Amino acid sequence: MNVRRRLIPAAAVTAVTALGIGTLSACSGDTAVAANTGKFDVVASFYPMAFLAERIGGDHVHVTTLTSPGQEPHDLEISPKQIASLEESDAVLYLKGLQPSVDDAVAQSPVGTKIDAASLTTLEHHGNEVGGHAAGHDTHEGDEDAGKDPHIWLDPVRYAQVARGVAGAFEKADPKHAADYRKNTAKLVGELDALNARFERGLAHTGSRVFITTHAAFGYLAERYGLTEEAINGLDPESEPSAARIRDLEGMAEADGATTVFYETLVSDKTARTVADDAGLKTDVLDPIEGITDK
Repeated sequence: MNVRRRLIPAAAVTAVTALGIGTLSACSGDTAVAANTGKFDVVASFYPMAFLAERIGGDHVHVTTLTSPGQEPHDLEISPKQIASLEESDAVLYLKGLQPSVDDAVAQSPVGTKIDAASLTTLEHHGNEVGGHAAGHDTHEGDEDAGKDPHIWLDPVRYAQVARGVAGAFEKADPKHAADYRKNTAKLVGELDALNARFERGLAHTGSRVFITTHAAFGYLAERYGLTEEAINGLDPESEPSAARIRDLEGMAEADGATTVFYETLVSDKTARTVADDAGLKTDVLDPIEGITDK
């Protein structure tokens, strides 16, 4: 989490470092899908999938991503060139339900190994409020409840489950490197287990257990660590909140002692700042790591 030490303390700040984001040099900027490289060619749909493919595959894989740095992954529309190149890869790693254009392309693709991260762990239905019950407000549920929440990578325990599943798929598709895939996965899972422990310690004692976000991306994290996420928008970061939802948030912030409206790096902060200004709250960054920037 790219958190600046307001509601969620030091354990969260270290998450990006703990996940070794700086190690992803090849896939982070390589969006022209390449195949026939002499390695196990993996197409990843967006950054959290590319991260897994790189860490598990190591030197044996060549990873490209369909989502460019700085691009909001929910908005991705795959080009004909990407679709054609996808068909020449050895495997595709994606998260069904997050990017409809990817789901469609994968369903129609003849690629031999299709790995859906959503099938490797459990998914839940999440609305605007996720986690424990916050004081002094009601929940207004909308269309965002129709689909299951795909943001599984923000829960280290679920992400570790996905990593094991991806490793199994790699081993089956590329058995001559199976031992290395298992070794790499064991190391990654160990890091995720340690990250989970740091979250548990760091979030054990907080001034408030309620936090406000623009986008309902942190439901699994909230449930894992006994927090309540109150989102202005639902699972779609570009949706517009209702007037009733904004009024609820203003009342809830006062009742539960929330001080900050968190926004993310790849989506406009306009709505967050508007709500914060109306309610007399601060704004800050809580990044769901859906993607990275050129920096």
